[in-house]
Amino acid sequence: MSKQKEFRFNEISIGQKDSFETTITLSLINDFAKISGDCNPLHMDENYAKSTKFKKRVCHGMLLASFFSKFVGMFLPGKKSLYFSQTLNFQNPGFIGDKLTIEGEVFEISDALQMISINTKIINSQGQCLVDGIAKVIVRN
Repeated sequence: MSKQKEFRFNEISIGQKDSFETTITLSLINDFAKISGDCNPLHMDENYAKSTKFKKRVCHGMLLASFFSKFVGMFLPGKKSLYFSQTLNFQNPGFIGDKLTIEGEVFEISDALQMISINTKIINSQGQCLVDGIAKVIVRN
């Protein structure tokens, strides 16, 4: 498990970045299907997936998006975070075995709300963006 970071609101600045890496595994996909109830054959049935344009099982988009929760809760801002919102744009599919980089960069700070806005991205090892969006996070003191 990653060591949780802990930034206070006044320690965060525009342009501040962080990232972590992970790999999509079969067990992650199977566990996510159990938790979410999404057993769409595109995600769960190799034979069905071969008949699609993807030619193999596709990772659940919301499983990918869940890595943003780890980013906010463990990296930036970490312990002091409270998610307010997250937009999601699904750009490309992820597949079992893909190595991913989850990254974010602070681009806006609201002193009045003690909220930061973070550009979030998930990039595969080929440099393709799989998911991007904007996280709005309240930083609790």
